Parts: sequence; structure tokens; C-alpha cells
Amino acid sequence: MADERVLADGLRFPEGPVVMPDGSIILVEIAAGRITRVAPDGRKSVLADRCDGPNGLAMGPNGLLYLCNNGGFAWKEDDGILHTAGQAADYSGGRIETFDPATGTLRRLYDRCGDHPLRGPNDIVFDLPDCGWEPGFWFSDLGKSRSRDRDHGGAYWAAADGSHIVEVAHPIAGGANGIGLSPDNRTLYVAETETARLWAWDILGPGELRKEKWPSPHGGRLLCTMPGYARFDSLAVTASGNICVATLITGEITTISPTGQILDRRRFDDPMVTNICFGGPDLRTAYVTLSGIGQLVELPWPEPGLRLVYG
Repeated sequence: MADERVLADGLRFPEGPVVMPDGSIILVEIAAGRITRVAPDGRKSVLADRCDGPNGLAMGPNGLLYLCNNGGFAWKEDDGILHTAGQAADYSGGRIETFDPATGTLRRLYDRCGDHPLRGPNDIVFDLPDCGWEPGFWFSDLGKSRSRDRDHGGAYWAAADGSHIVEVAHPIAGGANGIGLSPDNRTLYVAETETARLWAWDILGPGELRKEKWPSPHGGRLLCTMPGYARFDSLAVTASGNICVATLITGEITTISPTGQILDRRRFDDPMVTNICFGGPDLRTAYVTLSGIGQLVELPWPEPGLRLVYG
């Protein structure tokens, strides 16, 4: 696209971009097991390696980044496009970690919810300001797939200090991936990968959702389903409340209204469009990860993104 600029390439399945105060982007390279900083001029520097399966990232309190670690994927390349291929042979277990970009220190915060181990934490979003309760975050767990079976994923809320975790929706059988909050902090959105469905729940409190009755499989209400064959990955919410979902196979960012209408489909030259985040002084610059070909691109966006609490 004419208005699209490649900020960095040669990345090994980049995801989880976070815009830092100095204008750099910190992201993960899942296939390389590392956390990388991309400077505004495109220079890359490794902040941490040997991280197993680093996935979603979010800026949290005290200058820490909060990391979803999926424990490791197997990988395959077809026609120059890198993609996941199930659970890694050396899978190390799912967990939530904190990462200090100043020191490079990783610390495990959660690896289970009660008796149930986390399987593949994927994406994360912090409660917005003035939500009325203790600082915390919502995160998705994609689950893990193998050749003959699968661990179901779900959605969770957890306190930022590591003291409390709640399973809020389970099972999300097609894999819980992108997760986000409405601008008023009253609605939780989760993108389900294999079905390309976007689900919504009303938030009642920390770790508490209003649930729809059966036959909803997990209490969510179905907001939107993509036509044709597509898969959903991560998402970001705009200041107006629209939900921008990275859409695999079709290689798009799909913009969906809070009432479920598909408003726009912005296509890229990669079937593995995985993440979008917003930056710049007016939050009108979009940063998109094209993971199959290993690029981070930036482009102007038609509306500003939602300002995040620790952004």
C-alpha cells in the first residue's frame, strides 16, 4: 500500500507490539523466543532471548511489561510464509511474566488458575483508569493443539501484583486470542481464532462478567463472525469504540463496530496479519505485525486508537 512503511523486517514471527514513550516499539519474536526493541529509525536490538514462547505484551505499572508466554510452538514454512504448527516438542508450559526493559529481568507471575495450569497465554489488556477496583489485567489463553487433541483456551482476569487470578470464560474452543476493552471499561471483547468469531461480555467487576444463558458455550454474546474462511488473531480498540481485529488467511485488519457491523477491511501483503497497536502524538499511527513475512509496518489510521492506561 502507498501509505504503508516497513519499519523493520527480518523478524521471526513478530507479535505484541507496544509503543514506548521514546517512540520505539517493543515486540516479541515468537519463533525466535526473544523480546526485541525497534527504534524509530528501524534499528533492532534484542532485550531478552531464550524466552520460550513470548506472545502478547502490555505496558503495566512500575515501568514493567507484562508478557503472555505460550510455552512454545512448533513452526512450519510454506511458500515463504512462516506459521505455527501446534505445540512445540519442548513446550515449557504457559504463564504470565513481568519483564523489566531496564534490566532484562523476567519474573513468573502466574502459571495456573487454581488447579488448572495455563496452557497458551496469548494476549493481554489492562483495566482502564478509574475502573473502581484494584489494578489488574484481562488475558486470553489460546490453549494448545497437537496432532490428535487440543487443550481448550479461555479468558482470565488477574491482579497486577500476582495475588489473585480468576477464570472468567471457558472453554473458548476455537482458541481465545485477541482481547480488549471498550472505552468505558464496561465491555470485554475476545476474538476466537479458528471460528473468526468476536465475542463480548458486560463487565460487572474485577474478574466478574455478566453471562448469557445456554446455548452460549461460555456466557459470551456473539458480536460478529467473518464471512468465508478466515481466522482471528489479536485486536485493538479505537477511541470511538470500534474493534480492529487482525485477521489471518485473508491478511487484513477488520474493523468491527460495537454493535457487530463490519465497517472496513484493510488488506496487507501477508496472510498472517497478527497484531495492531496505535501510537504517535494523536494515536493515529497504526503499527501492524505481518508475521508470516516477518515485518513491522506503520501507516496512518483513519481514527485514533484508544489511549491505554499505561501507554
